[in-house]
Amino acid sequence: MLDLLILIWKKYLIHLVDIALVACIIYQVLLLIRGTRAVQVLRGLVVLAVATFVVQKVFQLPTLGWILQTFWLAWAVILAVVFQPELRSLLAQLGSQKLGRILLPEELNFVNEIILALREASESRIGMLIVLEQETGLRNYIETGTFVNGEVSRDILLTIFHPRTILHDGAVIIREDRIVAAGCVLPLSNDPGISRVLGTRHRAAIGVTETSDAVVLVVSEETGAVSVAREGRIERNVELDELKEKLKDFYRTMSEQGLIRRWGNRV
Repeated sequence: MLDLLILIWKKYLIHLVDIALVACIIYQVLLLIRGTRAVQVLRGLVVLAVATFVVQKVFQLPTLGWILQTFWLAWAVILAVVFQPELRSLLAQLGSQKLGRILLPEELNFVNEIILALREASESRIGMLIVLEQETGLRNYIETGTFVNGEVSRDILLTIFHPRTILHDGAVIIREDRIVAAGCVLPLSNDPGISRVLGTRHRAAIGVTETSDAVVLVVSEETGAVSVAREGRIERNVELDELKEKLKDFYRTMSEQGLIRRWGNRV
């Protein structure tokens, strides 16, 4: 039975799989270059290929045929130069996929950007409220703010929370490595056991973690202290270097396992 399966694979199935993979690659490449100047370049290459065939096989022009043949000997280098932006985009997309992250874990630069923003906000006494979404969706809170859908960066976070901007009083919600929305309204905790010295930001941070598994980062506008809220509790005066390592460990695990792990007692 096993020998029959091997025979069928080698004689029939392997060709079907091969054709399907090649078709998939061609389709993805066409999607990648659609709407770019690469489409015109690709058309030009097709015309050049037809011209080469006609010159060499039909009219048999030696000099022109040699020139065209020389071009095709260096086609790989020429295509690499012409399609450089598209190739970079394709490699970036491959690296962003789950398999690419497993084989070569990413730098998690967005975590570095969050820490840089927290550090500067702490030094400048700029209040911040950053929500890291996990398994529990935060759509209800996202809809109360302004949709952003941008990359996480120090500059964007500092701009959003600058005291003179419209969105600085609300929360920023981050899903994986993207800022989903800003200026979001969060529920305040009604826990009577919360210290009275904690302000609205801290109560909002605790409130959203009472109804979800989100992790919330807070910078106090009065003291510059950084706090982390989770599961209805808050830890104050957190060291940023330690927080960075815990965030990276969390996101690496989420990336490798394809799951969003609960932080437990790690923060």
